[in-house]
Amino acid sequence: MSRRAVVTGGARGIGAAIVARLRADGCHVTALDIVEPEGAGPDRFVQVDLADAPAARAACAEIAAQGPVACLVNNVGIVAPAPLEAVALEDLDRLFHVNLRPSLIAAQAFVPAMKAAGHGRIVMNTSRVTLGKELRSLYSATKGAAQSMARTWALELAPFGITVNCVAPGPIATEAFWRNNPPEAAKTRAIVDKVPMRRMGTGEDVAQAVSFFCDARSGFVTGQTVFVCGGVTVGLAGA
Repeated sequence: MSRRAVVTGGARGIGAAIVARLRADGCHVTALDIVEPEGAGPDRFVQVDLADAPAARAACAEIAAQGPVACLVNNVGIVAPAPLEAVALEDLDRLFHVNLRPSLIAAQAFVPAMKAAGHGRIVMNTSRVTLGKELRSLYSATKGAAQSMARTWALELAPFGITVNCVAPGPIATEAFWRNNPPEAAKTRAIVDKVPMRRMGTGEDVAQAVSFFCDARSGFVTGQTVFVCGGVTVGLAGA
């Protein structure tokens, strides 16, 4: 029987690439998202507003009731770019409710069966902005919180054979990236020009790292963050 995987925010962009890769790896994949999938899509799609805590809990509980989930990819995320002085408090709640809270809800739903099986994989899709980026106060805060939470979970869940790791992408050529970084803008051009690999990343690049962490053979790697960034973070460290 195929391993069951769940990907939050799995309808579009990086999430859709992760869904496609896990399906290619032999998983039966359920995607949760507020918008319907494009392309081939997952094996099963659950349309839900993950910012709605009761709705997210109900969706995850229904999935858990159908059988154990071997791999959870907490991918859903939104951005609200703003300089410090313009950060809106209502956006603070909004980003935490989308970027962080669903990770906790989903993990609480699926971890009991992982513990019973003595095996499980949890992957957080965070971001290279956790190392710092202008206009990303709230996005970096939520993604940084996810990385910190992942390290705590890694320690708590290791005795049960469950690994918890993070994939931190950037810059990735998705619709969301171009929406928040206009192609014609000088700052956007500078971002692209500074990628040591001389290209933007793709959703498939991120999915490759997620696939490694979800692999049943990756059982001795936990609490880690891998930057899928074409070397950008190395360049920043050496600046």
